[in-house]
Amino acid sequence: MPVITLMTDFGIKDGNVGVMKGVIWGITPDAQISDLSHKVQAQNIREAAYILGRSAPYFPQGTIHVVVVDPGVGTARRSMAARIGDGFYVGPDNGTLTVWLERTEAGNWPCEFVQLDQPKFWLPVVSHVFHGRDIFSPVAAHLARGVSLNELGSAFSDPVRLDIPKPVKTADGWRGEVVHIDHFGNLASNIRVEHLGEAFRQKEKIILRLNGTEVRGMVDTFGERPPGELVALLGSTGNLVLSVVNGSAASKLQAEVGNLVEAVLP
Repeated sequence: MPVITLMTDFGIKDGNVGVMKGVIWGITPDAQISDLSHKVQAQNIREAAYILGRSAPYFPQGTIHVVVVDPGVGTARRSMAARIGDGFYVGPDNGTLTVWLERTEAGNWPCEFVQLDQPKFWLPVVSHVFHGRDIFSPVAAHLARGVSLNELGSAFSDPVRLDIPKPVKTADGWRGEVVHIDHFGNLASNIRVEHLGEAFRQKEKIILRLNGTEVRGMVDTFGERPPGELVALLGSTGNLVLSVVNGSAASKLQAEVGNLVEAVLP
């Protein structure tokens, strides 16, 4: 039975996540459900896109990713299901797929999209404000039971895409920006290991700048520096990250998503 993941901005206080699981189990009792995250910043589609894009590749073939970060719920925005490479997406067509889709297309993996327009795969009564329960959860459960993508809706080819910023090459390195701040206050940039190229062999000579602060040299682990020190290193998925050992770089640098990050290469 395929794994179904859930990512929302609901938190866990109000029971909404549990209700979505209940709907899925009511249709597909042996479904395996993984909570990807329920602490996405409210209505932050871009954050959801970043988390999904970096997480989806680590799940088994056929995994169904249900994402409900949906400020447009109940409006004319499309509800969709998609095949992205060897996995599936169910949720609003609001750009959440952007990062995962870009990486899949770069590898020339196949992609298909359908608009969810077959109410027989939804709950009988659909709320204007809880499509996660009434449309996306039952659709994911039916998909897990073997219903084909084409049975769930009508094909289309123009999913909404976010304008995800790309780093820019400069005379002495790269100019990028903070794209994600995690639970620990680590600042992930959109500058990646492939941008650093051969310069990464001399990582001790790379200079990082953010909000008027300069970090000289990169480390491999947090343990290479004492608590409280600001360090630069590669995150687990290859992004250049600024961190404070046993602390929060976001607090120390008063940083936000979108802040400029500069990498000066040797």
